[in-house]
Amino acid sequence: MRKLLFTLALLLGAAAFAQATISPQGIIVNPKPGDLRVKVWVNKDPHRTGNSVYQIGEKIKISVTVNRSAYVYLFNVNADGTVDLILPNAYDRNNYLKAGEVRTFPPKGARYEYTITGPEGANYVLALASLRPLSMGDLTDIRAGRANVKGLGNLSRQLSIVVKPVPNKDWASDALRYYVGRRTPPPPVTGTLDVSSSPSGAKVYINGSYRGRTPLTLGLNPGSYDVEIRLDGYQTYRARVRVQAGKTSRLSPRLARVVTTGNLSVNSLPQGAEVYVDGSYRGRTPLNVSLNEGTYDVELRLPGYETYVARVRVRSGKTSRLAPRLQPVVTTGTLEIYSTPSGAEAYVDGVFSGYTPVTVNLDAGSHEVEVKMGGYGAYRTRVSVQPGSSVRVNARLAPAKATLDLYLNTNAEVFLDGYPLGTTKDGHLTVKVDPGDRELVLIATGYHAYVKTIHLAPGSYSRISVQLSRIR
Repeated sequence: MRKLLFTLALLLGAAAFAQATISPQGIIVNPKPGDLRVKVWVNKDPHRTGNSVYQIGEKIKISVTVNRSAYVYLFNVNADGTVDLILPNAYDRNNYLKAGEVRTFPPKGARYEYTITGPEGANYVLALASLRPLSMGDLTDIRAGRANVKGLGNLSRQLSIVVKPVPNKDWASDALRYYVGRRTPPPPVTGTLDVSSSPSGAKVYINGSYRGRTPLTLGLNPGSYDVEIRLDGYQTYRARVRVQAGKTSRLSPRLARVVTTGNLSVNSLPQGAEVYVDGSYRGRTPLNVSLNEGTYDVELRLPGYETYVARVRVRSGKTSRLAPRLQPVVTTGTLEIYSTPSGAEAYVDGVFSGYTPVTVNLDAGSHEVEVKMGGYGAYRTRVSVQPGSSVRVNARLAPAKATLDLYLNTNAEVFLDGYPLGTTKDGHLTVKVDPGDRELVLIATGYHAYVKTIHLAPGSYSRISVQLSRIR
């Protein structure tokens, strides 16, 4: 092939590479570049200084890559103005590159090669990338491997027409210079700054101006520059870098995470409680601990007291305070004892506890309750007392039975308020009856009936002796 190159520096706005000085009439300017990037280099100049030299007869390889999947067109502008078409070509018509893919021409095992021929002088490689295929039918001859124009200016004007229908953000270009022959290239007027970071994706500011995200390669005029590398969640990295013409300065810092901490102050009443933060033991109250900004679950534990649980928000540079009054563990409950009538003696587990109504504090568990009152039957029950709760007993006392002890001079049937109580045996009968004013009737054959109203007090003992009179 002829001496290679393409001299278009299709600038990507301020982010264009500055390895080569290209005349203004040979530049296609993209006024509103997007995030599409294309990068081209030759095998003797992988770092893109723009000053590599090839001797006539040497083999040359041209490489290109894109950061987004795109259609790529490669041209060589020779020193005599002729333009060679590198991609697509008669052997490789597939010019669609995937994001991050690197293509080298000629590829390994290709049936063709590129050999440097005259004339001597500056040559340029031009790469044009587009998110949509471009109509190059009138401009290129794929079979012949050349463009149908001559000279850098004409190629630039034709390519400007080709990309005009494509939105500015959907195309980008790159250019690289190299020399053919024995000509000593002029000294470089720019240097290269190669900036990377760990983690990558950080914003890069040069002298306060945003230039892109890491990894980033920039062509800069010689001099000193203030570099800032910023990434959310990490401390800003600052450095002053010296850039020298024709040399590459590299900056590759490991960014330090931003640790925003606050203080958590924990106390308790009583003190000495164990403090757990998100389940981890941190000490005993009173306690001060430094924590990263965020929300934490805090537990205070002290034997004999209820576990205290709270959620606390810790803010950077501030102190969050927690000082609860711990509540004793409740192991007792309350028993309330009432009776009808009131004033009865109350016993709990056999121990006198007072006169009803009465309230007693008891250990949790099962207890025996007894309520007594003279003239009434005793009330007994078992209750279960729960910790921290109250249980109530209402004892309705029944009047106690009265004891009626009868002694007669004969056997007789005994009635009380008309109700038969039985027959005396050998003139004697003892029965338990309800108290009150009762009518006592005694009937025996051959004897006058005995009728009398008697008063029986609750729980009393009444001995009654009766001499029945015979019927004459």
